[in-house]
Amino acid sequence: MTYLRRTFPITMLVLLTMVLAACGNSTSSGSGSTPTPAATTPTPAATTPTTTAALVMTTTATVKGQSVTILTDASSGKTLYFFTPDTATKAACTGNCAKAWPPLLATGSGTPTSSTSLPGKLTVVKTANGNQVEYNGHLLYTFASDTAPGQTNGQGLFGKWFVATSNLK
Repeated sequence: MTYLRRTFPITMLVLLTMVLAACGNSTSSGSGSTPTPAATTPTPAATTPTTTAALVMTTTATVKGQSVTILTDASSGKTLYFFTPDTATKAACTGNCAKAWPPLLATGSGTPTSSTSLPGKLTVVKTANGNQVEYNGHLLYTFASDTAPGQTNGQGLFGKWFVATSNLK
């Protein structure tokens, strides 16, 4: 038991250092509470027959104490995030940062579309990461430290990473 008490802080420090290193110049620290995921039932966004393989789904999770509809990667169920230093046409998270925050990339041809389940617009933009999916002008990423669907461990990290919700503007 004493061994665990000594190694836990060291392990957390190593993990935090790895995340900071992976985010390049994102050195400011955010202070957000870690949301607790709610029971989820993924709902795929409608797509056209020529869509890309990168599909987005929605689910319900608790973020900052509120139950909201969030976007998730259809293949893994992982929460999707946006990075505030990005622009609608350029990814600020590339290289080592993209290892900790893997971008949602489109394969194939066509553009992801949404029906009434997503009030905003899904598009694909060519970035340094590849053909990256964006929602309402926000490039989408997963977070390597989310190990299961519904987790939102990246919410508020460094004051620059936020869960992508269906009402993202």
